[in-house]
Amino acid sequence: MTLTAPDPGMKQLSAMIPSRIEKYLASRAFTGPWEIAGTARKDFDGAVVIPSLAESRLLFSTLRSLAQNPQEQLSHFLILAVVNHREDASSPEKADNRETLKRLSAGGRDLLALQLAWVDAASPGLELPGKGGGVGTARKIGFDLALSRLNYSQPSSPLLISLDADTLARPDYLPAITLHFQKSQTPGAVIPFCHQPGVNPEQDRAIHRYELFLRTYVLGLERAASPYAFHTVGSAMACTAEGYARMGGMNQRGAGEDFYFLQHLAKTGGVSRLKGTVVYPSARTSHRVPFGTGRSMTDLLSRKEGAVLFYRVECFQILADWLALASQSPGREGKEYLEKALKISPYLFDFLIENKFEFVWERLQRNFRDSRNLGKGFHDWFDGLKTMKLIHHLSAGPYPREEPERVVSGLLQWAGLEAVEGTDSQLELLRKVQIGEEY
Repeated sequence: MTLTAPDPGMKQLSAMIPSRIEKYLASRAFTGPWEIAGTARKDFDGAVVIPSLAESRLLFSTLRSLAQNPQEQLSHFLILAVVNHREDASSPEKADNRETLKRLSAGGRDLLALQLAWVDAASPGLELPGKGGGVGTARKIGFDLALSRLNYSQPSSPLLISLDADTLARPDYLPAITLHFQKSQTPGAVIPFCHQPGVNPEQDRAIHRYELFLRTYVLGLERAASPYAFHTVGSAMACTAEGYARMGGMNQRGAGEDFYFLQHLAKTGGVSRLKGTVVYPSARTSHRVPFGTGRSMTDLLSRKEGAVLFYRVECFQILADWLALASQSPGREGKEYLEKALKISPYLFDFLIENKFEFVWERLQRNFRDSRNLGKGFHDWFDGLKTMKLIHHLSAGPYPREEPERVVSGLLQWAGLEAVEGTDSQLELLRKVQIGEEY
């Protein structure tokens, strides 16, 4: 199966649709063969898009958690489940999706508060393509189709919110997101998260370790003054419709789609941290993707050697020194930067040589005469992905990844926090620091 090409007629959806979104709908959006079923309204202030692959057991718990939000908020938000699988999905996955579609069509008293809709990307002829079809494609289908259901007559842009079918929301979820975007100048936002407890002590230890790993990485980036110091969790992100169109929409990656989506949002307008609510992703295992929560949980619980090791503080210190150096003396030649980078670390020097920094810097200086724009151009090049690659390069060299007991307390101290010991205590500290409220 191939994806249906965008329909130029989408430009005529409504005279109220901003030109940027009209252009996106006409050139880059999915328009078929998928359609929205359920509520027919087209005046929503936002949409919560929930990909669902064999999630009949968990999706409805997620929907019920959303239904606890204030009715005034719920009446203005489309809740859109994208029930999907690839053509090569297993028979149990296909059967589970059929059950989900059946239950969505039937509705239920506990879901009456929701403006509920769904997309069938699971029935024959509507399945995702065998190659390239994954959670990124499912999110893109939902976001793209939701654009035609939003209210563009208000001064502020309507919202697109990403949630997962195994993630629970609090009753303050929609109010906090609405309030954030009323005040924020950035088109993107990350939502605080806290994993659900495991079903047994062993699973609890595993999810605590994995979440601590995520939080220490962001802590290191933040202490190093990286503009990419935010969590990239698919169930915990949101953006304006205008921002979505400006950055070209969701990618179709089968894994890591959240990382690349937020990175692109950061480059095209900015990503800020939202406060006032928390979402709770599942702590379950999964074999669907090559990395992320599910895969890490599987590796930890199977006691795979080297599962979820932590980065050493030296890696983040080198990153901090490099970013500080790059922010100085924009008139300096690339060769001078390389000489100073060599003094910071020969491994940093090697990384910059491999990535042709001198040539890139000369090009940036030609393209950006203003120092502020030059700084923006540098961080667009030395982005979240290159930052991660540098950390991996250093970890593969003189600073190998370690067990958390050997590195986390030192990282906390380096970041100006209390050097507490023990995974649970360290996680509790970072949750309080990064969530900023009772979680």
